[in-house]
Order: sequence, then structure tokens, then C-alpha cells
Amino acid sequence: MTRSGRQTYTVGDHSLSVSNLGKVFYPVTGTTKAEVMEYYLAVAQVIIPQVAQRPVTRKRWVDGVGTAEQPGQVFFRKDLEDSAPSWIPVGRITHSERTNTYPLANDPAVLAWFAQVAALELHTPQWRFGRNGQPRNPDRLVLDLDPGEGAGLTECAEVARWCRDILADMGMESFPVTSGSKGIHLYAALDGQHNADAISAVAHELAKALEADHPDEVISSMRKASRAGKVFVDWSQNNGSKTTVSPYSLRGRERPWVAAPRTWEELEDPDLRHLEMSEVLQRVAEGQDPLAPLGWVPDGAEGDDAGRSPSARGHGNGSGTGPAADRLATYRSMRDASKTAEPVPEEAPVERQFGGAERPSFVIQEHHARRLHWDFRLEHSGVLVSWAVPKGPPLDTESNRLAVQTEDHPLEYGTFEGTIAKGEYGAGEVTIWDAGTIEIEKWREGKEVIAVLSGRPDGGLGGVPRRYALINAPGMGGENNWLIHLMQDQPESSTGRRAAKPAAKPATRAAEDAAFTVADLPAPMLATSGQPADLAADEEWAYEMKWDGYRLLAGVSPGQVALASRNGKDLTADYPALQELTGLLTGAAAEYGGAVLDGELVALDAQGRPDFGLLQEASGRTSRGTRRRPGRPGPAAETAPSGIDLRYLVFDILQLGPPGASGRQVRSLLRTHYGERREVLEAAVGNGDVVSVPPGYRGTLARAQQASRELQLEGVVAKRSDSTYRPGQRSSAWIKLKLQQHQEVVVIGARRGQGGRAGGIGSLLLAVPDASGELHYAGRVGTGFTAAQLEEAASKLRSIRRKTPPVRDVPAADQSDAWWVRPRLVGEVNLAGRTRSGRVRQASWRGWRPDKDPDEVRWETP
Repeated sequence: MTRSGRQTYTVGDHSLSVSNLGKVFYPVTGTTKAEVMEYYLAVAQVIIPQVAQRPVTRKRWVDGVGTAEQPGQVFFRKDLEDSAPSWIPVGRITHSERTNTYPLANDPAVLAWFAQVAALELHTPQWRFGRNGQPRNPDRLVLDLDPGEGAGLTECAEVARWCRDILADMGMESFPVTSGSKGIHLYAALDGQHNADAISAVAHELAKALEADHPDEVISSMRKASRAGKVFVDWSQNNGSKTTVSPYSLRGRERPWVAAPRTWEELEDPDLRHLEMSEVLQRVAEGQDPLAPLGWVPDGAEGDDAGRSPSARGHGNGSGTGPAADRLATYRSMRDASKTAEPVPEEAPVERQFGGAERPSFVIQEHHARRLHWDFRLEHSGVLVSWAVPKGPPLDTESNRLAVQTEDHPLEYGTFEGTIAKGEYGAGEVTIWDAGTIEIEKWREGKEVIAVLSGRPDGGLGGVPRRYALINAPGMGGENNWLIHLMQDQPESSTGRRAAKPAAKPATRAAEDAAFTVADLPAPMLATSGQPADLAADEEWAYEMKWDGYRLLAGVSPGQVALASRNGKDLTADYPALQELTGLLTGAAAEYGGAVLDGELVALDAQGRPDFGLLQEASGRTSRGTRRRPGRPGPAAETAPSGIDLRYLVFDILQLGPPGASGRQVRSLLRTHYGERREVLEAAVGNGDVVSVPPGYRGTLARAQQASRELQLEGVVAKRSDSTYRPGQRSSAWIKLKLQQHQEVVVIGARRGQGGRAGGIGSLLLAVPDASGELHYAGRVGTGFTAAQLEEAASKLRSIRRKTPPVRDVPAADQSDAWWVRPRLVGEVNLAGRTRSGRVRQASWRGWRPDKDPDEVRWETP
């Protein structure tokens, strides 16, 4: 130690003079300068890939952050301090009147120096300096989700998930960071092909689209006065002159909070909170780095790939890395060997030598992650060079499909099947769709691959060799985007078969074993209630009638139909007439050997119009008069009630092919736009005695609503033509526009009948959950019942009686002669509106909704 109290330490290749290590920077926790310096050195391995080659603007608290009552003074610093060590690398930005010189945090010693000068917060732009010292185009997009008064992290997490879905539809994976201050930052990698103005414009449009879809939760304008209770989606930080606090940076708050990268699973936690320095240190020590795919690795890359993040470069597959580079480094950085079931070899890959009849390998894996896709992997240079193919490898020569190149995988991955644990990268189920050997005809690194794949006899390629071409297509939105094409000139197999067309039904299991069960069917996509003003004028919408019935999903295979209600109940045995679907598949659905359909079950009156009361009667008779076969769902012992005309109106198709399994041809349509799905549906399902595909309307909303009035229907459903199908999600891409006001309700009790209803039920007491799911009293309904319906209601409710009301706000007048039930059953009423106190006005009973769960119920938009 010198006379001035300074000490000299060696950090890497540099000497650093430090002083006052015991100085307290965070008085509330007693965190000292020494602890801050130790933090930045401990996280150097994860923060440097995020800040390297970016100009670092610092926020300095030379006397500490202080307390809430007496905050410390903060200095905002751009230019490098005159007292800075000479070894700190710099980047310069020249303006019309000045040049700013910024430090570059490419080395742990620079981070230690930041701590020495009390630079607690590190802020960087979304671009990096290139090899020529000039600013490059942005390599990442950022959205800053800032909660207004009355909102918090929970609301930010919900908005982050909405952002994630939009970015995913754009082909961009996103990564959340709890900011350590108030909200959440969301990052996505860019290919560097567009300037900051273009990226900022895209981010602005995304924010405005979110606000249009969720006007009560999201705001995209800068007006602070309008943010109460909402989340501000700040798109402006994509401006080339703006900065964002760096991931892993400390914050100058009362406690040493950190801008901490998180997993999407963590954002589901209702108790989500910001993380402190000690918690982040523990995560890093355990090898957690959710943001690793977005990091920059100074690995000697040359040319246009210099300074790109691994997710935006070629992942070591011919994008310019040196011959000695470990091609699995990126793969390992994205996985924790102690947590994932995937193979994670410790050694660098060694290229195999082939001779005689031996050939390199390939594997195609069906990957049920957050979104279903197929992983297409070819052995080359000791690794499996990999692409993600959202729609699966094409099996006809007319199709070109997107293939997104991902990180190289180890050869051991060629036999991997199993579950990738929740919270890990790529979480979900992985099965081998096909595997075998390849003959490489051409391999131009990063540009073009032509190879013949010879798979398994029962594999997804149909048991014949197939010649594929993969061509890099950066013009499709990123340099990792390729096209995969089944070439016209196909080789013959040893049996003389040629892969001109896919086998219609690859035989890998017995036909009855290929039948759908309810477990194979997804949850249905749900619409939001709205008004005509909610339909954006600059978007294309299609219209369907809103049918007054029960939502049913149908899994159709050659031998059988499985039926599921919207809440997953097995209704296969209840409606045996719908088994006629097995004979109605045509076109592609017949060729693929099955389909998953979405539609509505209705009961028609004498005039051919849907009648909800008749449907209630039919369902009641069926539930009382049928017996299910044990084991696999099958036809009921009795047919549907006579005298009631049941119809299944099919309005969507979600899959071509029978239940997905290794060796079976399946085409998911979930990510296909609605307009194209509608065309597939109309060509794939014929009309029968019970089943029909009702027409859609592509004219104006006014004409669709007029048609609904003429048919005396409930209203219309507007569907955005470019929308994808999102199982189990309520989306503003589908909007219910009602002409009649119906309301779902939760029954919480009954009042005793008087006069002609003496001894029975006089009226039902109702509740509706608020936006948070808490039940509130919604009034009573005493009209619209037949005597039989009241008797049935009494029978249903007696078995679930309780002693006290399940809600707290029932008026004393309605409690005087009431008895209470557990809030398990959902019904539906007609009403003239709502009172000021939030009760139903002039309600009339329509019937029970066994297809709905109480937690799905909300007040409908009037």
C-alpha cells in the first residue's frame, strides 16, 4: 500500500491502482467498493459478451447511492476520464462539432476500473463498433417495458409474453431481462442488415400494434400522464443515439439490484421480483446465463461476421471461424449439463474419417418446444450442422420451406430422444422423425448444401432416399435463414422406388393404433369480445357466423373420430353421429390419412336455425342415456336423441395427418395463416348428413352482420387473415361481434321458490369473476326456465351445497332465503345490460355451459 492509501492489483494482463476498497456504495446493505469490484470481475464472463465493442456510458455515484431519504449525487459520463489507464480500449463517435471518446469494456480489467471510479451503471446502445472503428448497424432490438403507476412486474411479464409472440411470428427469439429498476427489457438478435432508423420504426410499429390489441394494458406513446395502470412499451431505445442499461449491470438504487437476464419460465412466477447482486452471483456460479445466445464472442471471426453475436452468426458452421475453433462452444454455452438430458460433451469435436461404404449421418427430430418444429441435422466437420424447419422437411418437389440455421450439435445428438426440462434452452419433447446416412454432393460453407438422405424404412422420409438442397437466403430476413428444397431429380432406392411423392400413409403402426385420443388434441384458440372499431382498417379481415353451440375439436383418423370440448372433456361417446367424419376427408387430408378440426356443435330448430335450448336438451338426454366403452373412446351405445337435428359446423383445420409419431407424415397448420388454413379446410373436408363446412365471408363487416341478422344468429366472428392459430390463448386476432347480448355466469346459490315454485328453486344466484379472477355477485335469474330445467338445476346443485356464500358482496335481501353452492357450474343468460352496481339487468336463463370452466368466465363487452 502506498502513502496515499492506494493499492495496485493485477487483473489479467493489466495493472490497476485502486483506493478506498472499504468505501460503502450501498448504505442500506453495507455493500462496499470491494464487493462491487468483486461482482463485476465474477460476472465478467457473461457481461463482456453483452457490452464488448459497444461504447459504454457510465452513471457514477462517487459518494455512494445514498438512501431514499437522502440519495447520493449521480454523474452521467460519456467521454473517457482523463485519469483512465492508457490500456483501456476506446471507440470514437464523431459529431458535427465534437468527437466523443468512449471506453470499450472488452476486458475484465476495464470492469474493475469502472468499479474503482464508482461507475455502477453501464449503459450501451444496440450497435457495436466494427473492425474499421465505425459504428455498425444494430445487432439487437430492445423493448423497454416500463410500468406506470398501479402496474408492476406482473403486468410487465404479461406484456413481455405478448411481445414474445409477435417477435416469434417475425422469426425472432426474444430474451427477457428484469431491469433491476422497475420493469423488464426484452432483447432479440438482429442480422445487422438494417440501420437504427429502420429497426426503431419496426419497434415503434410493434409497440403501436400491442397498444391496439391491448388498449387497457399497453401504451406506446411518451405521454407520462396516460400511463397509470398500463405498461409503456418504450421502442425509442433502438435509436442509434440512445442507450439501455446493460444486462448484468448493477443499478444505482437503494439496494444493489441488477439488470438480470431471466428465463421465460421465471416470468410465469406470480411473485416475480428483481434480483440483487448476491443472487446473480449465485446464478452465474451455477452456470446460468439465459442471455448467452445473444452474446458477442471475440473469437477471431473475420469479414462481415466480426462482432456478431452467436445467434446472428453461422454458429461455427463455415461463417469464418478459424480451423482450430471449437464448433461446440456455442452449444455448450446454451446448456447446463447438470440439468439437461441432452448430450453435452466436454471435448471439442473431432472429424470422423470415412472409407468404403461408411457415410456421414443425419437425423431429423420432431421438437415439441414452445412451437412445434423439425430439427434437420447433417454431419459435417465432426458436428451435426443444424437447421430448424418450422413446417418440416418438404416431401414434394413444389415446396420451398424456411430453414433457420442454429448452433452446431454434437454427433451424439443423432440418437437423442427425450424431454428437455422446463427452464432449459429448447424445453420440450424431442423424438426422432427419421435418421440414417447422407451422401454429400456439394458443401459450400454458409452458402449451399446438396445431399442425399437415406433414412429408416419406417421413417418420416417414407423409406426412400431423398435429395435435398439447402440454400442460404439472407434476403428472407436474416443471414441464418435458408431455403430447403426437395430437388426434382431424385435417386432410386435399392428396391427401385423413387421419392417423387411422399407415401400417403407410412405404415408403422396398426390402423387402430393410429387413432386420435382426446389427449392428442390441442386446446382451442379463443376470441375476444369487441366492437367494430376494434378492427384495424389497414388489416384484412374475414368473417364467420357466430354459432350458438358448443365448441368441439375433432381428431379424425381413418378408423375413428375423437371429440373434445373446449375444456378438454372427452365427448367422443356422446355424439356418435360425428363418426361420419371418417368418410368425409378429401384431398390433402385423405392423402395424409387424418386431420385435426375445430368447429361448433349446434342443434337446429324447425327453421334450420341454431337453438341453444335444443342443444341443452340433446346434451342432457345424451349424458343421461349413453354409456362409454371402457378403454379407448368409441361410439356410444345409443345414438343421439331422436327428433333433434345436431350439426357439426367445421370452421378451422389445425393439422393434416394422424397423431404425430416417429415415421408418420404429419403437417401442422398452427403457424399457417388463417386465410391459407381456410383454403386447406374447404378442400379437405366434405359435407355430410351431420357435418358441414359453413361459408366464410370476405366482404365487409356490415354485409356479414346483415347475414347474421337474417339468419337470426348471435353475431359474427372477425378473423384477421394473416393470423396464426394459438392453442389455448385468447387473441385479438379473433374478435367476437355480438348482435345479441349473452353472458356466461357462475352459479353460486339459489333462492327458495314461492307460489307455483314452492318447494323448489325460485331463482339462481350468480357471480362473474373480475379481471383478476375474483368472484363478485352479479344478481339473479328467475325466468327462462321450464319446470324440468328447474328440477334438473336443483339436482345438480344439491350435491355441491355449502353453508356460506362463496362471495362477500351479496345484498342482505338476496341472502334471506338463499342456500349456497360451491362455484363450480357455469351457465348462460340473456340480458338487457348491466346495472351501475355490476348486476345483470332483465336476465333470462339460456342453459348450462358444461364446456366452460368458472375461471374462463368474464364480463362480455356490451
